[in-house]
Amino acid sequence: MAKYIAFHRAINVSGSKIIKMAHLKQMYEDMGFKNVATYIQSGNVYFEAAKGNNDTLSKKIEKYLEKELGYNVETMVRTIAELQTIADTDPYKNIEDDGNAVVYIGFLSDEPAKEQKELLQSFNNDVDECTVKGKEVYILRYRDRGKEKFDNKLVENKLKVKCTTRNRKTLYKLLELYKD
Repeated sequence: MAKYIAFHRAINVSGSKIIKMAHLKQMYEDMGFKNVATYIQSGNVYFEAAKGNNDTLSKKIEKYLEKELGYNVETMVRTIAELQTIADTDPYKNIEDDGNAVVYIGFLSDEPAKEQKELLQSFNNDVDECTVKGKEVYILRYRDRGKEKFDNKLVENKLKVKCTTRNRKTLYKLLELYKD
């Protein structure tokens, strides 16, 4: 069995698309996934399944959730090994999340084209900056320098793919909980 984390986009934010984590966990179990667990209310789900393609798993989960909930819940799936690589290749890993400097990881639905990556990175500024690697975007934000530019809307508009973002501390906690 392979170990995965599913990151759901735009649930339990601003009072919309509310899904209780116990209900989400049960739906994953109903899909036949094993050892299902959720982490915090933002829609992070750990599960085990036969080794497969991340995109195929994402589509299966999205289709099932839409049938059960009546609306689309975009889902980005990564293996635990991929999450470790994401942490290891973090271009900002030497910058401590100190409350002012904060690092976010955006999990993308697809790898964006080179032109889209360059376009998004052209918005780097003194407040926040990003680096796109594969199907992730790393965002470094300095809270004391002003209003951020790299919100989900900008990322999706410039990269032309769907994105769900998590604080780097969430990534580290998921690895701590579920890594071998």
